[in-house]
Amino acid sequence: MHAVASSSPNVWAQPGTLGFLVVFGMGVVLFFVFRSMSRHLRKVRDAAAAEAEQAEVAEQAEQASTRGPDAAGMPARDYDHRLR
Repeated sequence: MHAVASSSPNVWAQPGTLGFLVVFGMGVVLFFVFRSMSRHLRKVRDAAAAEAEQAEVAEQAEQASTRGPDAAGMPARDYDHRLR
């Protein structure tokens, strides 16, 4: 009777069960890692867009202040306003 008990495989010792648990655990961990990464990338993208918008506004303000009057004697910003 002792020989029969020692020859029966343990459920946890089988590579299929252990392999499944390792792969499943890695999948769960990767799910949370990718979710966190997407949140961080979204923050970076939004910050870059806001920075680009600020730079564009600053550049437009600088161009408007450095341009002198045009040929008709009107300030450039009034002339640009008429084109819109």
